[in-house]
Amino acid sequence: MTEYRKISDVLLRPDNDARLGLGRYKKSLLAAICLLLSVFCPLAAADGIAVNKAEARLGEDGYQLSASYDVNLTFAAQQALSRGIPLYFVGEFSLTRSRWYWLDEEIFQGEQTVKLSYNVLTRQYRISRGALFQNFASFEDALNILARQSSAAIPAELMKKDGNYIAAARLRLDVAQLPKLLQVNALTGRDWDLNSDWYRWVIRPAEMTVRGEGKAE
Repeated sequence: MTEYRKISDVLLRPDNDARLGLGRYKKSLLAAICLLLSVFCPLAAADGIAVNKAEARLGEDGYQLSASYDVNLTFAAQQALSRGIPLYFVGEFSLTRSRWYWLDEEIFQGEQTVKLSYNVLTRQYRISRGALFQNFASFEDALNILARQSSAAIPAELMKKDGNYIAAARLRLDVAQLPKLLQVNALTGRDWDLNSDWYRWVIRPAEMTVRGEGKAE
């Protein structure tokens, strides 16, 4: 009877190699899941608009503010665009001079509306600024144009050479121009949250000859 029990114990006892193999499998599975999360989670979090670079240039017509953005449409925005619903973006720029004794002086304030649309029949994307437009075969090419925004020229005499100025830039989706039903969705969720928020940098005209680049504060 004792010998039978010993044989039974051997048969029922989990094999060490099997346990090690199962452990390795679990670890490999967890590692694979972590890798997938590390790849796809940042992509999901990247939806939105962020400033990539902003600068001020001095030319013959005066100063000009410009900014380039990283634009990643949300899934809801991409779906609406693919169904022929146009998206309107507003590029905004401002320039102020700080005054310790009073409110900041506004030197310049301007904005421009850019329309991004898709023609389902021709399968082409279009960027429109007022009466001007340009067609693109790919979505990426259209986004590259949308991502580059520039202000109107600011007369050089409006800025004193020895002054310090605060420039600001922002790009946002104009949800007021969405269809009414989508406007309601935009107010109640983050599916339409496409707004870079204001990006500010300092401009010192005395240090500028041809161009001056700005950094985030």
